[in-house]
Amino acid sequence: MEQSEARAAMEPLMPSCGAPAPRRSPRRHSVRGQILEALRDALAGGELTPGEVYSAPVLAERFGVSPTPVREAMQQLAGEGAVEVVPNRGFRVARRSERELAELAEVRALLEVPVMLSLAEAIAPERWAGLRPFAEATAAAAVRGDRAAYLESDRTFHQTVLGLAGNQQLVIVADDLHRRAQWPLACGRATRTADLVADAEEHMALLDALAARDLDTVESLTRAHFAPTV
Repeated sequence: MEQSEARAAMEPLMPSCGAPAPRRSPRRHSVRGQILEALRDALAGGELTPGEVYSAPVLAERFGVSPTPVREAMQQLAGEGAVEVVPNRGFRVARRSERELAELAEVRALLEVPVMLSLAEAIAPERWAGLRPFAEATAAAAVRGDRAAYLESDRTFHQTVLGLAGNQQLVIVADDLHRRAQWPLACGRATRTADLVADAEEHMALLDALAARDLDTVESLTRAHFAPTV
């Protein structure tokens, strides 16, 4: 690899404060986005093994693209804590321990529980019925045992609910924490369909509790939902 190419690959995707954003062609951005989603699915599905190092050229060959969009996508995943940069080798899939997942669950609860309780009091009960299709999407993915689809629809559900608070920064921070909690465990624990189904059922129950303005149930369901079971 040329040194100039290596340096370019390691540059942050976001420009520094005050610097103009780099110009990207729509096609380049589209390819990078497609690779990013494919890599996220591979992480969620366990196709990329925690602790293993993957090089951009090898992954690029797998996806039938040049290494550049792969490096860019992996750099973004590094910013999300999913992979770690290994100089001159590639990217190592991060090992997510039980303790780390428990800590993430605690932080998510500190952030989201008060918001859920506030929404239960502020949002008209009939509005929650409009969110049921999002909960149904997670349930459908769970029944199929499709972990990658489930995790994506799970994030969409939470983004939609939290979006009712009208605070975009809240949604961004909560989604980052959510995504960090989704990567596979270091032990390679398999996901059971029953776990996904039980988790999806909590979405429906939460919507019912929000509509009923049952604050005790809203709080208990939200905390339980963050437990690292998938």
